[in-house]
Amino acid sequence: MPATGDVPTAVLVTTSGGLVAGDRIEISVTVGEGAAAHVTGSAAEKIYRSTGATTEVEQTLSADAGAWLEFLPPEAILFDRARLRRRTRVELAAGAGFLGGGIVVFGRIAMGERFAAGLLHEVWEVRRCGALTWGDALHVDGDVAATMADAACFGGAEACATLILAPQAGDPRVYLDTAREVQQRAATERLRAGVTAVNGLLVARWLGDAVRVRRAYADLAGHLRGVAKGLPPRLPALWYV
Repeated sequence: MPATGDVPTAVLVTTSGGLVAGDRIEISVTVGEGAAAHVTGSAAEKIYRSTGATTEVEQTLSADAGAWLEFLPPEAILFDRARLRRRTRVELAAGAGFLGGGIVVFGRIAMGERFAAGLLHEVWEVRRCGALTWGDALHVDGDVAATMADAACFGGAEACATLILAPQAGDPRVYLDTAREVQQRAATERLRAGVTAVNGLLVARWLGDAVRVRRAYADLAGHLRGVAKGLPPRLPALWYV
């Protein structure tokens, strides 16, 4: 049951405890006209080491007219030599709103393992009334260890994250100043962050320590659902278990 004043929550479960090389899964979420829902995962998703095959994930998220969809699963953890291709498509009708994104952790950090070889191909597309409003692609392959260490790339970061807000109405720039204030409260030398408004969306990014990225991501997501939709300014309880 959702907390008082919150929206219903749907939970995605990977019964195997993680995704094995060669796994192919499709996730489809539709929120009907005027409805609202929060979609999350039961725990962090693990992408296991591969000897060659690639895990493929296709996510299609749709919000009908006047609907509100939150898609905020916990982080995906890439084991060393994992191979992942993941594409997320968001389709918004007129007057629909969306808050969602993802966190990727580069290795089993607590065990001293880093994502030093393998493949990460991550694509996001957001469309409003059929028109593409934002597209983003990240591709890491080849000498992954060098890419992760390069100061012009990931600079040794343990994790990265992206959060997207598509308001139901109005200019997302009205949320920029307070979003930056929330990010600034979490800023350290080991966490870099930024947020901007582009083509009707608010897009926030983080790069840094895995724990700090997760905490900062949840803080801003909670803030944005509060100011943009009037929901409780924190994520559902499952996120903090």
